[in-house]
Amino acid sequence: MKMYVKFDFNTLCKKILDEKLKEQGLKYRLLNVGEVEFYESFTEEQHKTFKKNLEDYGIEIIESQKTALVQKIKDAIVELVFSNEIIPVKASIYIAEKLNHSYGYLSNLFSEVTYTSIENFIIIQKIEHAKELMISKKQNLTEIAHRLNYSSVAHLSTQFKNTTGITPSQFQKIIMMRRKIRHLDQQYRKVV
Repeated sequence: MKMYVKFDFNTLCKKILDEKLKEQGLKYRLLNVGEVEFYESFTEEQHKTFKKNLEDYGIEIIESQKTALVQKIKDAIVELVFSNEIIPVKASIYIAEKLNHSYGYLSNLFSEVTYTSIENFIIIQKIEHAKELMISKKQNLTEIAHRLNYSSVAHLSTQFKNTTGITPSQFQKIIMMRRKIRHLDQQYRKVV
């Protein structure tokens, strides 16, 4: 038997941060996603212990301001793309307003730190979300294209193929074949 679970990584990370900070006995407050303000300084040993505890969960402390801002850009993009609502504003405007910096500055910083553009990161996130929606069978391609703010299904299909190497139709066939194989496997196990 399998169970599929959806994660809200922001909530999960906040909860882990909160628990680990309380264990350390540190006085703090959680600000935005991935941002903690400390009310008092802590020792190098506390810092090492805290860092190690977070690494066990795949969470790392960002030491550089630039890297922290790039992470905020990524978080804003994920929030924009995976939002349950259609946000009727260009991604560049959304990101600039959310982070209170000019888009030009954010774009240059993102490219400098990640060696890719914000636009490429947005496309990758959109395609990942499109795949999730296709797997869940909640929406057809036309609805997915609209939800992800594509001008047409053809535009979504082109970006999908450029990113994954296969068309959305081919992806859906692969998913259907996997489901069929899984179903046959389950039937076989019941017989044996």
